Amino acid sequence: MPSQDTFQPPANTEGKPGDPCVFVIFGATGDLTKRLLIPSLYNLLAAKLMPKEFAIIGVSNAQMSSEDFRKQLGKELPEFATVKVDPELWKWFDQRITYMEGDFKDPATYQKLKTQLAAIDKQQGTPGSYLFYTAVSPVFFGEIVKQLAAAKLTEEPKGCWRRVIIEKPFGHDLDSALALNREIGQCLSEDQTFRIDHYLGKETVQNIMAFRFGNGIFEPVWDRRYINHVQITVGETVGVEHRGGYYETSGALRDMVPNHILQLVALTAMEPPISFDSEPVRDEKTKLLRAIRPLKPEEVPSWAVRGQYGPGTMGKEQVPGYRSEPQVNPNSAVETYVAMKLAIDNWRWEGVPFYLRTGKRMATRVTEIAIRFKAPPLLLFRQTAVKQIEQNELVLHIQPDEGISLGFSAKIPGPVVKLEAVNMNFEYADYFGAPPSIGYETLLLDCMIGDPTLFQRADTVDAGWRVVDPILDAWKANPPKDFPNYPAGSWGPRAADELLERDHRKWRNT
Repeated sequence: MPSQDTFQPPANTEGKPGDPCVFVIFGATGDLTKRLLIPSLYNLLAAKLMPKEFAIIGVSNAQMSSEDFRKQLGKELPEFATVKVDPELWKWFDQRITYMEGDFKDPATYQKLKTQLAAIDKQQGTPGSYLFYTAVSPVFFGEIVKQLAAAKLTEEPKGCWRRVIIEKPFGHDLDSALALNREIGQCLSEDQTFRIDHYLGKETVQNIMAFRFGNGIFEPVWDRRYINHVQITVGETVGVEHRGGYYETSGALRDMVPNHILQLVALTAMEPPISFDSEPVRDEKTKLLRAIRPLKPEEVPSWAVRGQYGPGTMGKEQVPGYRSEPQVNPNSAVETYVAMKLAIDNWRWEGVPFYLRTGKRMATRVTEIAIRFKAPPLLLFRQTAVKQIEQNELVLHIQPDEGISLGFSAKIPGPVVKLEAVNMNFEYADYFGAPPSIGYETLLLDCMIGDPTLFQRADTVDAGWRVVDPILDAWKANPPKDFPNYPAGSWGPRAADELLERDHRKWRNT
């Protein structure tokens, strides 16, 4: 590693900085590292939340020197950073990066890594605490954990910690998730295992609990007495891009619902925890997921919809259908769109449907949670021009513009009584003036300080797959006959609209 100068990272004035450690990235030459991990770590440094005793080791099978690896990251950072890169900060960062070539299945790789870690501990003053990140194909998750354990890199000497971050997808169905949990559980304790979901790092997602439980005007009406239904939309305008090979083995249901979307459901619908400590919060999220009513095979066709995009227009650009994308079977039956209705069997949510949808090549890039309230029980404007009153709607905007909006009715000025829907809008960027984050900053910092609140426990993962598994089984037994069934640039297949129309409702299409 190059010699260091006397530059020190800015002193932290707010918040707890990460604990001194070495951050090991398996799969360090992949997209995740350059697009999300390095920019997020840089943002932590700029926010004065990075420990002074810190280093990075990138591990991959690509032939590359440490110098070349550092140059590559330095060249890529300005492209993916959310703030202007300060040369002095990057210089400090650059001096703490090492690269190591290795085969993830070869025990010699982990012995070499062990030697490298010991050398960095002496050079950087790190105390032997290591954070291992599996930015690799899911087939390597269990293998890497077993190899780390065999090399005794998961053992925690006195005063040190060893943690492993597991990327999604965590299994491809319930059985594989249970098997992976067993495999990892033989090598790691639960408090060493951090199953990461970058959606939970987004400000608005974290704010759901603060919004619900920190405001006396909302939590009292957050139940079946006042809420008509809930809609959660995760729409993407992009296609599968270069991920066709992965998507052919996954599909939209596996890719998005057991992790991202059900975590949003859990945070929106869970009961108040006894405290904001990690275990009470995770207990309530898991209890909520277990309360979701599993679909019977005969219910799946009327409660769940799948779709696949065909050719269409995005803006002014003509784009191909899914079956024409690289690495995709020209007769593929893989879904790129999912919509479903969920029922939660507890007192708070009895009779309140949750409608979920996610898809590729949709009309707008948007992630939001829309809470639709019930209309007033009595129309008091019978002798006026008002014929009906719009339902109030609270929307938690997660991306691309993070914020919260509340829609309600107000009288139009004038002598005649007329009502019109108006909006109150709050946006994080406007109000707080904070630069946009990537979403991984909070999660990586939490890993460094050992706070698992925003990470899934093994039982939470299992509960999510139990919701999804009956749908997977039903769809496997009955392949789709109408794919592709929605054009790129639309809001999805007609069957998704019918899902809500049967309940006399409609999607909120922005």
